[in-house]
Amino acid sequence: MRFKRKKKIKQDLFLDEVFMDSHNSPEFDTQQFEGRIEKPIKKNVPFVIAGLFFAVLMVFTTRLYALQVEGGERYFDLSVRNSLGRKIIFSERGVVQDRTGKELVWNVASEGDFVGRQYINNTGFGTLLGYVAYPQKDSAGFYWRTEYEGIVGIEKDFNDFLNGENGEKIIERNALGEVVSENIINPPMRGNTLRLSIDAELQHVAYEAMKNLSQRIGYEGGAVAIMDIETGELYALTTYPEYDPNILVDGKDVEAIRSLFNDPRKPFLNRALSGLYSPGSIVKPFIALAALHENIITERSRFFSNGRLEIVSPYDPNVVAVFRDWQDEPVGWTDVRKAIAESVNNFFYIIGGGHAGQEGLGIARIERYMNLFEIGTKTSIPLSGEISGVVPNPEWKSRIFRGDIWRLGDTYNTSIGQYGFQVTPIQMVRSVASLVNGGFLVQPQVVINQPTQKIPLSMAFDKGDLEVVKEGMRNVVTEGTGRLMNVSYVEVAAKTGTAQTGPRNSLINSWVIGFFPYENPKFAFTVLMERGPSKAELSSAFVVRSILDWMRVERPEYLVN
Repeated sequence: MRFKRKKKIKQDLFLDEVFMDSHNSPEFDTQQFEGRIEKPIKKNVPFVIAGLFFAVLMVFTTRLYALQVEGGERYFDLSVRNSLGRKIIFSERGVVQDRTGKELVWNVASEGDFVGRQYINNTGFGTLLGYVAYPQKDSAGFYWRTEYEGIVGIEKDFNDFLNGENGEKIIERNALGEVVSENIINPPMRGNTLRLSIDAELQHVAYEAMKNLSQRIGYEGGAVAIMDIETGELYALTTYPEYDPNILVDGKDVEAIRSLFNDPRKPFLNRALSGLYSPGSIVKPFIALAALHENIITERSRFFSNGRLEIVSPYDPNVVAVFRDWQDEPVGWTDVRKAIAESVNNFFYIIGGGHAGQEGLGIARIERYMNLFEIGTKTSIPLSGEISGVVPNPEWKSRIFRGDIWRLGDTYNTSIGQYGFQVTPIQMVRSVASLVNGGFLVQPQVVINQPTQKIPLSMAFDKGDLEVVKEGMRNVVTEGTGRLMNVSYVEVAAKTGTAQTGPRNSLINSWVIGFFPYENPKFAFTVLMERGPSKAELSSAFVVRSILDWMRVERPEYLVN
């Protein structure tokens, strides 16, 4: 066997061929692997390659499952938004102007998608104009509030009128999120311009007069209302103190906002509409007119006033109730004109509740006439926050004081605007206007050129009786409690009032109502100064005088009709 194997090798292998092959005599292209002896592939190589392919396949399959099955819907939404999306085009809110066209609220550029709101920096407009809340985004960056929202005041009550209509545009983006094109499919519509009946400069002057008086004397607050007696248009409607709407709409000055909310003087309270106060003597013209109309007195009726009225108890003659006048000294014989001019309490005790055989109105008729002039009743002014008042009566007392009966002294106190009597300044300006405009209750308006809503009083008064009351109010200014308003350039008629308030009646609310010019009235006014010292040197008449002096120079047309 060994011999044969060696013989076979000798026959198959030739030495010269080996040498010839080393010189590549067949001229093989070695770069193309010609002439190379092929080696067989190892048995485990296909398994390794298959494993690699399987691993790659599993990676792609897992990723595809995550994209298509688990996150398919989310990524679909993202892809749609990334490629083609809609965006709100915020409209501009309408501006607010005063009656002369001066802008009180306007729009300014901001860092966001919408314009900001700017309010006049003149004092006197905070509680009237109010402020807005801007559109807001959620945590994902999408707007959940797409409109301006009026929070209070004019901004709230005329929100729909001032708000425009937002537009919309389509934004196309590429795969990198870059904007490719923008197309407006719905242009925005700007809000309407609102022109108020308010005179901005008059409003500012009225506010500053209240502020000066408060700082000088110590009043805590106040309100002014000046109204056209025929149209009901309010030329001024302001309260003190107030807030700055720019601070609240911006919202960044946290300390300033906190101080406003913690201010005990209540700067957010619109005292003209929402402040309830005992009217005091400003109801006396209406009580006098009621007594004249009911023939309880005539213009010549007189009662002696010694500064106090004593009433013996019908149950115990040893018990005597004393009702004092506000004056320390007796004023003597008093008729209705003098009683109004000098605000003689005794006169109104007698015509209100009766005394020594003299008939009085009684609480039922007092209530009827107060309701006739809608004293204590909402005026329906187109502003939110207005509240009604209280005209005390037996039912009210029984409810408030748990069944207590009505007494004569309650009628006396009601006759001079005390006890449970409560009214708002806006009610009183409308009521005094009805005395001089021919017997109509006009709805107060804050927007210019609105249809006048005039409701005739349900009872017609004798012109002579009305003249007696108006003459008494003129005498208040010329020789009575309101002589600070007695100026040479316009005749003013008024009625002052002082209502006690606070712990042990240590404070007062100072009132004045009235109208001008006296012969041909155009404006009615009401001023309230709240919670001042009981011995205050100056009253609300100071505010009226400041306003009149300003009108003489800047608005002389207001002083003539």
